[in-house]
Amino acid sequence: MKPEILLYPALKGLYCEKGNFYIDPVQPVERALITHGHSDHARAGHGHVLATRETLDIMRLRYGDGFCGASDTARLGETIAIDGVRICFHPAGHVLGSAQISVETNGTRIVVSGDYKRRPDPTCLSFEPVPCDVFITEATFGLPVFHHPDDRVEVARLLQSLRQFPERAHLVGAYALGKAQRVIALLRQQGYDAPIHIHGALAKLCEYYQREGIELGEIRHATVEGGNRQDLAGAIIVGPPSAFSDRWARRFADPLAAFASGWMLIRQRAKQRGVELPLVISDHCDWAELTQTIRDIAPGEVWVTHGREEALVRWCELEGIPARPLHLVGYDDEGE
Repeated sequence: MKPEILLYPALKGLYCEKGNFYIDPVQPVERALITHGHSDHARAGHGHVLATRETLDIMRLRYGDGFCGASDTARLGETIAIDGVRICFHPAGHVLGSAQISVETNGTRIVVSGDYKRRPDPTCLSFEPVPCDVFITEATFGLPVFHHPDDRVEVARLLQSLRQFPERAHLVGAYALGKAQRVIALLRQQGYDAPIHIHGALAKLCEYYQREGIELGEIRHATVEGGNRQDLAGAIIVGPPSAFSDRWARRFADPLAAFASGWMLIRQRAKQRGVELPLVISDHCDWAELTQTIRDIAPGEVWVTHGREEALVRWCELEGIPARPLHLVGYDDEGE
């Protein structure tokens, strides 16, 4: 079977006509397979959702019990048949519960990677290369200029700043699902054992990660007792980036703004956001990791989606690998 018959881009997302399902659809559909819990991939309102247990839990936390009509749990490595199409979920290394989805029939296998990364992450399972005829890869950082430093170096910079400016509250912007928990876990790995304070918007997800056995140490809500701005001087406070532009951030002692994102490699972005300490910590692959992943898998074709599609397509062509952009819309960098 030609891959384009098995899976193709449609208005609502990647569609498998033979199995009558979509993968990460951007609009409500009757049957959806979801790679992970970020809101640009996991939307509410579908008739039926198939995803890992953790992704279903995260969708329930974010959208409520009625986020879909019905749901089923996909176990990693287990094959599920849907109208003659074999489906299997594999670890993606992006956030807790994230998965690649392989779609196979008549000897043709397509792997939809969703979002993924290759670096070790104490908060989720590592990416698993899956042999396939077509590999569908994101390209969030799909330009050669993107080369992310070692996560441990970036966390060490944060700890160094804390030692250098003990009178200042260090506010770390990190997205609520995956990035916030990863930053906290990385701090613990480097021996930081003081309480870490969090914005209320992170509480449910941090508590869920802890219930799933992810070691985050002592977490406290970021509250200032009696309006005393010095209460959290010298503390690390983690919150969603959106909270740093409102009054919440101004309640702390001489706040030092940090932001954990792969985009912090672009200094102009940091400057525009008023970030004093940019931390280049990404939950996506950089250029070298994207290209190495394609080499590791050695697929017959590569389809590229949401990101810098053209550059990665061109690299594949130069390597003798047939490739094309999918031009899917509706995906952003929420998890970045």
